[in-house]
Amino acid sequence: MQPSDRTILLDNPGQKQPKAPHPGLLLRRLWQEHVSTYWKRMVAALLLMSVEGATLGFAAYMIQPLFDQVLVGGNEGMVVVVAIVIAGILLLRAVAGFGQRMIIVSIGLRVVTALQTRLLNHMLTLDGQFFQENAPGALIERVRGDTTALQSLAATALMSAGRDVIALISLLAVMFLNDLQWSLLALVGVPLMFLPVVALQRLIRGFTHRAREAASRLSTQMDEIFHGMQTIKVNRLEAYQSRIFRDEIGRFLGQQLRAERSKAGTPAMIDILAAIAFFLVLLFGGAEIVSGEKTVGQFMSFFTALALVLDPVRRLSNLSAYIQAALASLERLYQVLNTEPAILTPAKPRPLDHGDIVFQNVTFSYGAAPVLNGLSFRVKQGRTTALVGPSGAGKTTVFALLTRLIDPDQGQVRIGDVATTDTSIDQLRDNIAVVGQETALFDQSIETNIRLGRLDADEAAVQAAAHAASVTEFANSFPDKLKTGVGPRGSALSGGQRQRVSIARAMLRDAPILLLDEPTSALDTPSEQLVQQALNRLSDGRTTLIIAHRLSTVRDADLIVVMDRGRVLEQGTHGELMEQGGAYARLHALQLAGVGPLL
Repeated sequence: MQPSDRTILLDNPGQKQPKAPHPGLLLRRLWQEHVSTYWKRMVAALLLMSVEGATLGFAAYMIQPLFDQVLVGGNEGMVVVVAIVIAGILLLRAVAGFGQRMIIVSIGLRVVTALQTRLLNHMLTLDGQFFQENAPGALIERVRGDTTALQSLAATALMSAGRDVIALISLLAVMFLNDLQWSLLALVGVPLMFLPVVALQRLIRGFTHRAREAASRLSTQMDEIFHGMQTIKVNRLEAYQSRIFRDEIGRFLGQQLRAERSKAGTPAMIDILAAIAFFLVLLFGGAEIVSGEKTVGQFMSFFTALALVLDPVRRLSNLSAYIQAALASLERLYQVLNTEPAILTPAKPRPLDHGDIVFQNVTFSYGAAPVLNGLSFRVKQGRTTALVGPSGAGKTTVFALLTRLIDPDQGQVRIGDVATTDTSIDQLRDNIAVVGQETALFDQSIETNIRLGRLDADEAAVQAAAHAASVTEFANSFPDKLKTGVGPRGSALSGGQRQRVSIARAMLRDAPILLLDEPTSALDTPSEQLVQQALNRLSDGRTTLIIAHRLSTVRDADLIVVMDRGRVLEQGTHGELMEQGGAYARLHALQLAGVGPLL
């Protein structure tokens, strides 16, 4: 299947990805859409950060009177004053630090949860083709992994940006107040770092982006392993899957190590700069102290400020790395958010009419592969129509077109006089109930899974649907009856039990159109009989379209449409088609001979 123009294949190394927006645009969009509502809290946090950062400068400044007046000068009266001031500075720093951390972390968590909710809500609007082309593990990594990476930006980067910038300014002020020449000597190596740091930031962003893609592929691999566990065990594929996983996690490790290596490069350069600064300051400053030009207190105050300035500089250098890593995740998030659904409700939807379902000269292709070629047939209102034909004839595509999971390339699908593309998607799907071979049950109770057919249904309606679909026959044997959990994907129930829950859901939906993708084809005979009885009650009086695999279903249909290669070969009742001796009669003979079902 080929992607549509509006569909983005995520985490596909072989596909040319669209050009990423400018980082400034991404950050501005994040601010406008999710962060700006917290601007008052942000201001409060910035004020507290300023207080916390400024305390380092004050602490360094108090070193001079501590040495000159107390330790060297012997002024006993200043001991209490200096002690109280330094203790007060540290207490103020503790209170301000606690307050700003709590504010920033709470904002970060709220923004991340809002992004996760928005991402999931947006994905739910996208077409089925998007989910066929993007693995569940990769999408989970977008919703959880990439948004969590942004949390580190809030928890680390924002706190560092506010607190450490103020701390750096206050400490530099103390250094320049003590001695201009010493300060210039200490900062002589800063310009030399500019180009290496810029080069490292580009590497960090690229490596982080590839590491996130590797993490998505790793999540996809784990998702496939856990969902295919039964196949893995019966085919003795444990070692094979383990080897694939080991290779995938090795690729992830390699990309992550490259990203971390690049991040570690900036602090290392800061330490090299610090070594140069301390050497020059000690060389020239020590000589001035020996000569008596500077006091010990001045030198210790300057030296303390220089030592303390390294931590905020190191954190601020890491801040750039965090921003680059966050930008890589932000690009991936907005890549999803910028993906638009191709199936949309028209601006002025027509109310849905009830009547015959009509396929008129419908063509449809998955990329360059044609599936339907001028398909035309009519499903009479209130009657049962069966679709039969070999695999690949286009039967499942008919269901997808009718429910608008896809739209025809040419031609029309109508219900009554209204084309499916001219009415509201919600109204269209509210009028259709689907029961398929693969039962979609969620890890909740039987009752909840039935209620998914109509969320506003009362308990009496749920009980009635469960009884009509013969669900209560097995549910009453459980201690919690309909409150019993069905397990992941319904694994606590048998195949027949899962199908009956699905039928109960369709009964509760009470839609006028029923689509059945032969839900009894994979069941044993006793289960098939129970499910078939429930299906007969469900289809009574409804416009029913069946993808048929078994003769028991085909025989009773009001109309049988025989398809092959996206066209109608013949149509009629069972008796009429048998008399014609055409494609249906040949398929019928093959099934009676035990060669295979009607596919």
